[in-house]
Amino acid sequence: MNMDQIKAVAKERGVKPGRMKKTELIRAIQQAEGNNQCFVTGQADICGQPDCLWREDCD
Repeated sequence: MNMDQIKAVAKERGVKPGRMKKTELIRAIQQAEGNNQCFVTGQADICGQPDCLWREDCD
């Protein structure tokens, strides 16, 4: 997902992207959704969220 798409999701969730980098922004979105802020923390195999919106970009 590119930054414009991520910013659109952020807006929908009430998150103001400002000058956040991709990882920061996705974690802020995860927090706003009430989810663990696990994007790119190495937990993709054990997070239990196979349908996560960020899964494709997560390591």
